[in-house]
Amino acid sequence: MQMDKNARKVRNQDINPCIDESDASQKCLDSCNYDKNMCTAYFQRYKNCRKYWHNVMLRRRREGVTPDMPTATERQEILSALGGKPY
Repeated sequence: MQMDKNARKVRNQDINPCIDESDASQKCLDSCNYDKNMCTAYFQRYKNCRKYWHNVMLRRRREGVTPDMPTATERQEILSALGGKPY
């Protein structure tokens, strides 16, 4: 039961801002016969995504903004204002 809850959390757009990057990494691994060296750019993009949104979350927490992680809609607005993904 706990694993199902965690799996849903990972796939929840409002909780996980890096689903697209995660999926792209997995797709690369699948298509490159799990040769991790072929997918380093995807891994780096995912890592940069996590780092970017983690910093946003920490800043919001410090400023008392809830929820800590912007919703999927809010994140889309933030990225649009930036002119795209900064990672």
